[in-house]
Amino acid sequence: MTVKPSRNEEEHFARLEADRIEARRKAAAETAAHAERLTHYMKCPKCGADLHVEEMQGIQVDRCPDCDGIWFDAGEAQLLVAKNQRSGVGGVFRAIVHGVSGSSRKPPTE
Repeated sequence: MTVKPSRNEEEHFARLEADRIEARRKAAAETAAHAERLTHYMKCPKCGADLHVEEMQGIQVDRCPDCDGIWFDAGEAQLLVAKNQRSGVGGVFRAIVHGVSGSSRKPPTE
């Protein structure tokens, strides 16, 4: 005589299988997202060339050899501004950093 599993057993195994499928989908999505991110890692946002890490006044910046773009990681522009506060270049960088950071202050009018 074959014993049929109870309804609760069927539900239990169906739930386990659904959980396994969901875990596989999640892992596949994470793997795809990681692979997609690697295609953009250290690529110039302007022209797509490989970026090279260079040192500028003791700060590591990412420079594009093709279009000569310079890209800052979080906090690097602020460090450059702090190092150049006394020179005219510091004012230019400060204006750029404030503009990029979304400052709500309006620039002074002349």
